[in-house]
Formats: sequence, structure tokens, C-alpha cells
Amino acid sequence: MTHVTLRSSPRGSIRQQFLTSLTVFNFLLSGSCRRSPFCYSPGQFFFEYLVVVSLKKKLGGDYEPKIIYQFPKVRSPRENLLRGQKEEEERLLQAIPLFCFPDGNHWAPLTEYTSETFSFVLTNVDGSRKIGYCRRLLPVGRGPRFPEVFCIISCLGCFGLFSKILDEVEKRRQISMAVIYPFMQGLRECPFPAPGKTVTIKSFIPDSGTELIELTRPLDSWLEHVEFRALLQRLSPENILWLFASAVLERRIIFVAEELSVLSQCIHAVAALLYPFSWAHTYIPVVPECLIDTVCCPTPFMVGVQKRCLEQVLDQPMEEVLLVDLCEGTFLRSVGPLCPNCKSSIPFSASEQVNTHVSEAFIQFFVKTVGHYTSHLKWNKSGQGSFQEKAFCKDVTSKSCRKFVKRFVRTQMFSLFIQEAERSRITQEGYFQRKVTEYQEQKKKQRRNS
Repeated sequence: MTHVTLRSSPRGSIRQQFLTSLTVFNFLLSGSCRRSPFCYSPGQFFFEYLVVVSLKKKLGGDYEPKIIYQFPKVRSPRENLLRGQKEEEERLLQAIPLFCFPDGNHWAPLTEYTSETFSFVLTNVDGSRKIGYCRRLLPVGRGPRFPEVFCIISCLGCFGLFSKILDEVEKRRQISMAVIYPFMQGLRECPFPAPGKTVTIKSFIPDSGTELIELTRPLDSWLEHVEFRALLQRLSPENILWLFASAVLERRIIFVAEELSVLSQCIHAVAALLYPFSWAHTYIPVVPECLIDTVCCPTPFMVGVQKRCLEQVLDQPMEEVLLVDLCEGTFLRSVGPLCPNCKSSIPFSASEQVNTHVSEAFIQFFVKTVGHYTSHLKWNKSGQGSFQEKAFCKDVTSKSCRKFVKRFVRTQMFSLFIQEAERSRITQEGYFQRKVTEYQEQKKKQRRNS
């Protein structure tokens, strides 16, 4: 398990309360996780909880985030939890408010506020993840008031789909809180759809009647967690390539932006560029202000920080780090060389296919550099695989690529990928493997025709 060393804080502070609550849950991705962090099972609920978080005044005059509503309030009979699971759930609920208001107590009542959508990930010690999909908005009312955060907790990774659900939540909040819960109950009773499938939810809205809301899960599951458009709008192709190279080699990366939604979208996008591999280290799309010293971590991390905290970040005794300013589209600090042969053309497109086009360019890099891994898995009689690393690296003909591959095989993300491949001789026919097969067939055809 990867851990961040955090300095002590005054007794009773929000930060201390939060750290105490993370005995089981933490916001770090487990380096020891060998299974998919997002596990789907037939009939699984869309979500576990909807919580509403608002700012409440403390005795000292400061504000702190508190859960003011939770739906459902109790688990259904078919969700019997063991004692340890109940304790784990309580700790989860204690951690949520801090991530809903990571910008601390820098708030005053407002009369206008543009709603924001962002997300966070909490990882259990067994590697399973729960995602918080958040919409921060200003409730209807008179006079200055504080924003509220509607946070949907789910173990299902599908950001586009949950963004649409939050649109419906926000629309109902402008009418009444009471209108939200029948909609969420209807959603909770629907099974999560298979890839490419749609579920339809009936929902009544006063003065509008019954609405039919269609929720479609993307057909291509490797893209259902991500939206690349925000990243393309803020960084040049050259900088995206440099960022990709840093992530592939598991460097320390800090993103800086004003808006929570920009940080969330861009960090998720960079993590998705690593497909079929997964970032296996500290991963915090928006670092709560009271945990800013996370950037001092000596191990790899990918974190987001709001721009107003930049001076605090620069004052930290950080090791070598790539510091990405998403407001200006520049690097404030840069490290490391670019990977060889990954100068793919990045398509800037306004079409709905932009996710596919961008992802395809980076997948091809992995297909050409490491797609031959299956040829270097040896199997014993009991069906256990053994990866032949030396032969695998030697099989790369380009010297510059071989140098990169020798570094890449030492990363945690490659190790976890190979550990999974060694477990079964039957190759999982996912999108990446299909692209590998296509590429190998194309090479065979070229050799026959030459």
C-alpha cells in the first residue's frame, strides 16, 4: 500500500478528523491492487448514496463542510453488511465532506454562483474504489447563501453518464429538494446497463408531468470514464505528449487550475491516456487545502491543486516534479525526457468521436512498443505464466524504443499489467488486445507482400 507522510496538525482540526477517519479508506491508489478497481456485477445499483454537503459555522466562526442529507438513510435488506463493512462505510461518510469542499473555509455567502461538476476517488485497502460524482450549486433562495454539493457515491466508473444524472438532480433542486428523491429512488431501483445499452427512468416533475429519462452506457467501455475535450482545450499537442511521457514513466505530476471541474476532467483524461495500463500510485484529482503537503510525497503521484494554493505548493520542500498550469497551458516546472516514437498526431476535433480519436493515437504507441508481450509469456503445467523480461526487451528492434521499454518494464503499472496476464493463459479479448492482433496481422501481410 502506498502512503503519504503527513505532518501533524492541531488537535480537533478538520484535517486531523479526516486523517483519523482514513484507517480503512484512503484517497491513494493501492500499488498492490491486482484486480480491476471498478467491478460490475449483474443487477448492481447505479449508486450507493446521494449525500448533500453544505458549510456549517463552527463555534470559532470558521465554516466546515457537513453532510446535511443522505439518501438512502438506511441500507436495504438485501445489502446486509458485516461489522467491518459498516465501520468502513462510516469512515467513508466522514471523508466525503472534505472532498466536496476541498477549497477549505474560504467562503462567504453568495447571491450568484456558476455550478461546477467534479469528482474524487476513494480507494479501499483491497484496491476497490468508490467514486464521488459531485455537482456544486447555489440553491434557490433569497439573499446571500452558501453553495451545496450533491455527491453521488458509486463504485461504477462512468463520468459522462453520472454527469447527466447530476444535470437532472440540479434541475430538480431548482424546484424543490423533495422532487429529487423520487428520481433517485427510481434510479436506484434500475440495474446498471451493459455497455451500449440504455435504461429509461420515469420521473414526475410538478407543472411538467411525467418525464422519461434515458441513460445510455457507452459501448466502448475503455472510454466510459473520461472526456478528453477539456485537456485538448488547455494544453498544446506537444505539452500533452510531454505529460503523457511523464505519466508513463511514473513521475510526480501536479496540475494547477482555478476550477474544480477543470482539474477533475484533465486529470482523469491523462490517467485514461495510459490505457491499457492503470496509474497505480497516489491519485487525487483535487487535493483538499489542509492536505497540501501531499505534494512532498517522495513516491509517484498525480494530483490537482487550485490556483490560489500555488504559492503554498511552491513553498513545499518538493522533489523533482512536473507542474502543469492548466490556466496558462504551460509547465511551471518540467522534468524528464520524452518517450521515443510517441509523437502521435493528436486530433483536435469538435466531433463526438474526439475521445476515440485521441485514445487511438496513444493506444497505437503501446501496441507498437509493448504489444508483443504475449509472445514472451511461458507457461508451466499448472497453467501459471512467467514473463520473460529479458527476451521481451531484446525483441524491440529500435534502440531508442528498447531504451524506453527497459525503463517501462520497471514501472508499477507494467508490473501489475503483467501479473494479471500471468494468471491465465486465455488472453482477455479487450480492445487493446484486438488492436494488437490487428497490428500483428498487418505486419505479417506486409512481410508476405515484400
